[in-house]
Amino acid sequence: MSKLTVFIHAYGRPGILEAELSEAATMGELLAMLTALGVAIDAETFIFIDEDEQHRHHEHHHPVGGLKHGSRIHVCRCKRIKTSVHFLDKTETREFAPGARVKGVKEWAVLTFKLNPKDAAEHVLQICGSPVRPSTDTRLNELVKPHECALCFDLVPEKRVEG
Repeated sequence: MSKLTVFIHAYGRPGILEAELSEAATMGELLAMLTALGVAIDAETFIFIDEDEQHRHHEHHHPVGGLKHGSRIHVCRCKRIKTSVHFLDKTETREFAPGARVKGVKEWAVLTFKLNPKDAAEHVLQICGSPVRPSTDTRLNELVKPHECALCFDLVPEKRVEG
């Protein structure tokens, strides 16, 4: 059976862990691998594969399914991340899976605030109260603070240099 390289994003741990799993790995094998890497798993821990909307249950005999070479495994304390976006005088909120990317939040915000394509292309998401503008492929799980399941963004114009 072939092995797949997977990348683990675990709450409370900086950086990304790399590991190998078989294509037909069970949840028991995944949990054992995570434990061997020092990732704590308990009843309040949720595991998501890539951008899945639903977390994986901890039943040991079930196959993990959906794994491919380069899959991202998110181990976190949040089933969903409550995400607010401010634009002008409006605020909208929606819950996203921890593996969702910033670009998905921006796409949702553009539709929600009914921006035309030209305006949308000139705006970026910035973390509220900071100058941080995460790249569009950043996963939400990487941005939340430990033991928090919420994020706040401002949809702001990207600075342009004209001249």
